[in-house]
Amino acid sequence: FPPAVFPLSCVVQNYSWGKVGLESEVAKLVASGDPLVQIQPDQPYAELWMGTHPRGDARIRDNRIPQKTLGQWIADNPACLGAKVKDAFQGQLPFLFKVLSVNTALSIQAHPNKELAAKLHAQFPEHYPDANHKPEMAIALTPFEGLCGFRPVEEIVSFLQNVPELRALIGEVAAEQLERSGSDDPRGVSAALRVCFTRLMKSEKKFFVDQLNVLVRRISQEAAEGKDTSGSNGDLLLRLHSQYPGDIGCFTIYFLNLVRLEPGEAMFLGANEPHAYLHGDCVEIMACSDNTVRAGLTPKFIDVLTLCEMLNYTPAPSSSKIFPAAQSQLDPNVYLYDPPVPDFTIMRIEIPASIKLYLISAMDSASILLVIQGTAVGTSTAAASEMSLHRGSVLFISANESISLHLSSPDGMLLFRACCLL
Repeated sequence: FPPAVFPLSCVVQNYSWGKVGLESEVAKLVASGDPLVQIQPDQPYAELWMGTHPRGDARIRDNRIPQKTLGQWIADNPACLGAKVKDAFQGQLPFLFKVLSVNTALSIQAHPNKELAAKLHAQFPEHYPDANHKPEMAIALTPFEGLCGFRPVEEIVSFLQNVPELRALIGEVAAEQLERSGSDDPRGVSAALRVCFTRLMKSEKKFFVDQLNVLVRRISQEAAEGKDTSGSNGDLLLRLHSQYPGDIGCFTIYFLNLVRLEPGEAMFLGANEPHAYLHGDCVEIMACSDNTVRAGLTPKFIDVLTLCEMLNYTPAPSSSKIFPAAQSQLDPNVYLYDPPVPDFTIMRIEIPASIKLYLISAMDSASILLVIQGTAVGTSTAAASEMSLHRGSVLFISANESISLHLSSPDGMLLFRACCLL
């Protein structure tokens, strides 16, 4: 039998928004995982891709295996996915697992559901490269900030009253409509919110740049005088404006929740949920797709009309955006992040220092294991030889295979395991 458990060497993406050099968790993991890698101190290390995506197919670190990449190996050994996963996802690994290190904001974006993805892909294949949906989930490794979902209406109304530049862009009629919409009529609220947000996003470039400059000047002056600018969300506005001057995305902070995650906390981004990561390091998992509809904080292709049409205009507090982890019934060291989509689940495995032998249990799904901290020697009947595991190690584990970890670190281990629980 060919080895069914093996280490991977994963692809780094050097997008400009990434943290630079060894500030980046991605760079730190890569440097620990492979001591031969040279980290460039002035280069951004934005994403580590663990999976079979054609733009970042992981390389197999085992010269006894004839296939060079994980994608080739799965194509030749589809049973490794597990019977249910193989059938449900046509012999493909259904998820892409990542680490992100965010220094400056990512674009304001949302991902389409399957129906819209198919339509966009048929009409604009150059911008929407496939017909799949792209739900995603992020779990913080360091304190992490992002914009996610529409704020409660009373917060948006308060900004409309405190930020005249915002009100000018939206117009008096739309602003009053939102102010009058009552909580007893959620459809009316969503309709009013849609009108306000669409008016903002479609405002004339010259007009919104002027208003943004007025707003930035006013807030800078108030801050210099020691005034409280929180009524205008001043700190975040100045930060985003310094990263993307003159960008309409700066105004979205008045509509979208600012969500702060502590390490181990997660947010799940379903279809049509507006979001933008702002700062911090996380592990992320998503369905295999590149479909992103963007509308600001980006130099890339933006599609404002599609975005404004597709969004979920349901207001909710930022606390509701934190996705809970459930401690496993079977193993108290495992916390499950199991979102309402079939494509992926993540397990956070925290092994205390008191445990010297730990079993990574078999499951009916292929999985990818990432070591964040700790060291161990892994043995498996399905591996060619014993494997040394340390910070930055990434392992592919075929369905129905287990690994025994012989721990050697004084402070236990922290692992994340991505899989598909159908």
